[in-house]
Amino acid sequence: MLLAAFALIFVAVSGARAELLIRITEGADSAIPVAVVPFAESGQMPAGDKVGSIVQADLTMTGEFRTLPPEKMLSLPSRREEVYFRDWRLLGQRYVLVGSLTRSGDRVEARYELFDVNREERILGETAAAPASNTRSLAHYIADKVYEAITGVPGAFSTKLAYVTLDTANGKPRYRLQVSDVDGKRARIRLESQEPILSPAWSPDGKKLAYVSFETGKPVIFVHELATGQRTKVADFPGLNSAPAWSEEGRSLLMTLSKDGNAEIYRMNLDSRQLTKLTNHWAIDTEPSYDASGKGVFFTSDRSGGPQIYHMETPGAEPRRITFGSRYNARPRPDNEGKYVYYVHQRDRAFHIARTELKTGEETILTRTESDESPSSVAPNGRMLIYATRQNGSNVLTVISADGGAAYSLPASEGDVREPAWGPLVR
Repeated sequence: MLLAAFALIFVAVSGARAELLIRITEGADSAIPVAVVPFAESGQMPAGDKVGSIVQADLTMTGEFRTLPPEKMLSLPSRREEVYFRDWRLLGQRYVLVGSLTRSGDRVEARYELFDVNREERILGETAAAPASNTRSLAHYIADKVYEAITGVPGAFSTKLAYVTLDTANGKPRYRLQVSDVDGKRARIRLESQEPILSPAWSPDGKKLAYVSFETGKPVIFVHELATGQRTKVADFPGLNSAPAWSEEGRSLLMTLSKDGNAEIYRMNLDSRQLTKLTNHWAIDTEPSYDASGKGVFFTSDRSGGPQIYHMETPGAEPRRITFGSRYNARPRPDNEGKYVYYVHQRDRAFHIARTELKTGEETILTRTESDESPSSVAPNGRMLIYATRQNGSNVLTVISADGGAAYSLPASEGDVREPAWGPLVR
């Protein structure tokens, strides 16, 4: 334990480290043209990125929108009276966002409006405010509202990412569990160790992370309060303790345990610590995840001779095999509507992210990369998913649209990055 104490550092809030760098790699062919006009400003604004620029970057990185560079705009309106729809139609724009920012003390107020250019109608208008020190969150909020007004689906720009970075310090590995905005900005270290950190999983309220740490020389599951840094050891049984996944209400965890000799799926009530065994088979059952109903469970099992995805509709029910397209399908992650399950798929010695439509059984390979390593994590609005892959000899995170039609990568500024987990929508 003394060695573990020296090898491990954890903090409630730490300085930004290993910030992720965003690189747009592919856009959708059907991207919607939208103009985000730089917001007019009144008063002393905080230094750093401009609100309009952040909104524009958020929309662009989804691949669903094609934003117009400000230097190509014919005018820079900030309110309805200054918008000349003919000019925006001439520029081929379907939507235009205008707004202004006003500084009052330590608050910044944003007034913004979104217009449908063809119909010459306002489809969104609002005033929102935030502390001057948190204008980036204000920008993500505006991007969420714009995204929803156009697509009908809630935006996910105000959510968070959790991930693990790995680099070397003084010849020794250094693992860091970090949390950042979805664009990789404002990264904060939550845990640092010389031993591996795996499988971070968000609680439904976005206040906690469950993960696996090897700090004691074996895999142990912890629950980590992000606001305080308090860590609670919840599974330290003999053998394997791995793959935590939260229930919908946040009161229990699915996990894989081998305390009785074989790897099986269990559910733990976090209040009582009572365990319920959900699988009982001679094969290895692992990597559980609740389905969209919150009652059924997807998991990986080699009971058919190799890793495949199975679905158990209710605890204790006979599992149904979902995947058949290759000898290796693992790490299932369902969407939030019960339509698809995503997973790592091997074909011709290459690893890809694939999905199966649950109603029809149709399988689709979504990625063109050949070494997709970490489990994918689905955005809470179901429109994007994130996974880790090898790129130029390093591990990077890649985000793709749920149909594989658009992509961007998030390499770390230092070291490898892996084990991504997309945080929940928190209103």
